[in-house]
Formats: sequence, C-alpha cells, structure tokens
Amino acid sequence: MELLTPGFGLFFWTLIAFLTVFFLLKKFAWKPILEALNEREKNIADSISSAEKVREEMRQLKSEHEVLLNQAREERTLILKEAKEIKDKIINEAKDAAKDEAGKIMMETRQQIEFQKSAAIVDVKNQIGMLVIEVAEKVLRKELSAKQEQQDFIKKLASEIKLN
Repeated sequence: MELLTPGFGLFFWTLIAFLTVFFLLKKFAWKPILEALNEREKNIADSISSAEKVREEMRQLKSEHEVLLNQAREERTLILKEAKEIKDKIINEAKDAAKDEAGKIMMETRQQIEFQKSAAIVDVKNQIGMLVIEVAEKVLRKELSAKQEQQDFIKKLASEIKLN
C-alpha cells in the first residue's frame, strides 16, 4: 500500500485543496481579476494616449506662442520705427519753425534798427540845422569889423555848443 504512505496522502489532499481553490477562483475570482487587469491596462493605455495628445497640443501651443511672439516683436519694431520717424519729423518741424521765427525776429530787428538809425540821422540833421541857424543868427547880430575876429567868434560859439 504505497498509495497510503504519509507523503502521498499529503500530496493528494494538497492537490485536492489546490484544485478546489483553483476551480473556485476560476469560477468566482478569475473573471473579476482579469476584468480589473484589463480595465487597468485600458486606463494606462488611455493615460498614455492622453499624455501624447497633451504633449502634441503643448508642442502646437508652443509653436503658436513662438509665432505670436515673433509677430509681437515685429510689431514692436515697426511701432518703434514709426515712433522714431514721427519724433524726427516733429523735431525737424520744430527746428524749421524756430529758424523761420528767428529769421522773422532778425528781419524785424533789422527794420527797427534801420528805422531808429534813420530817425537818429534826421534828428542829428535837425539839431545841426538848428545849431547852424543859431550860429548864423548870432554872427549876424554881431557885426564884426575884422574877419579874424569873426572866425574867432565862430570858433568860440562852436566850442560852447553842446550836442544833445
């Protein structure tokens, strides 16, 4: 009776317990375990797919961002260039206006100087004329017999006269 040896009995009952547990697991637990594993595998695949989609969207957003950034830089450069041109134009217009105004002021000043010069010359001529008349009047009032005395008298009168 070798079949009834203590090692065989243990093996037999272990085999029976294993097969019982195996059939119970197969009947009740195997399907839920496989479904859970399949569900987990599907979730992992979906997560990887979503991550790839997100990565691709990020790449696309990054390229769009770079395009927008380049456009913004170009617009900034254009705006700065236009601003500089406007600034230069305003400065040049201001310089031209200042030159024109300075020219007008200089012309008016020259005209005033000429007018005042003419007025001063007329005034001096009038004073000289008045002095000549006064001298002539004084010479005529005093009748001098000698020509030398007449010249001395004229010199004396000329030295007494003060120009205004």
